[in-house]
Amino acid sequence: MKSFLPTLLMILFSQNLFAQDSLSLKNNFTDSISTLGLQLDNTHQFSYKKLIVPAVFISYGVATLKIAPLKQLNFSTRTEINEHKPDHIRLDNYMQFVPAALVYSLNAFGVPGKHNFRDRSIIYGTSLLLASAVVLPAKHLVKEERPDQSNRLSFPSGHTAFAFASAQLMYREYKDTNFWLGISGYSLAIFTGVYRMLNDKHWFSDVVAGAGIGILSTEAAYWLYPKIDHFLSGKNKNYSAMIMPFYQNKTAGIGLVKNF
Repeated sequence: MKSFLPTLLMILFSQNLFAQDSLSLKNNFTDSISTLGLQLDNTHQFSYKKLIVPAVFISYGVATLKIAPLKQLNFSTRTEINEHKPDHIRLDNYMQFVPAALVYSLNAFGVPGKHNFRDRSIIYGTSLLLASAVVLPAKHLVKEERPDQSNRLSFPSGHTAFAFASAQLMYREYKDTNFWLGISGYSLAIFTGVYRMLNDKHWFSDVVAGAGIGILSTEAAYWLYPKIDHFLSGKNKNYSAMIMPFYQNKTAGIGLVKNF
């Protein structure tokens, strides 16, 4: 009996070590699969290719401020528009947010995008915040006079920046599942930019630069999202947080609600 007890203890100890090693191996395998999944999903990865289009748009807008032939295109475009005497309607005040509203509506009707409501709201709120952080200071630094001479806050177009930020959100959420649905938001964004010119509020270059800023802001928001999510999450996983953009009395902003 005495000789059997050490043998039994040795067997139990060996089994315990084997169980621990198996559990450790399983956890390492699971972590490796999760890491591989993150590597394969490039939704939030930075890429220089994503900067090409917005960089070209913004560069064109900035160049127009100093290059006479490009500036002349602004005047000729405005002259062409005024020859047709378009009616001044204010749909552009609302159309700038329609692509993003469609993303939420589609999700509500069972057409899910790449992110859930919370994550999408964080991304969209960050995008509008970044666009505002570029547009508002630029307007006061450049001090370009509007076509209708109402003030000197023409460059760049904030409405167009928000519109293309919304359109880029729609594209990013649906491009992998429904490409045509994803790009449909751009037509609404272009409508917003065109009507800013029809309403004599912006030059052509203002609209082009605004489009670039909007696209760039959303791309930056997708890249920053994992970092923002980690900041909002912290160490407490039993929480809920939501960032929602708002627009009231011609003022855009972002609200944060976080429950612990």
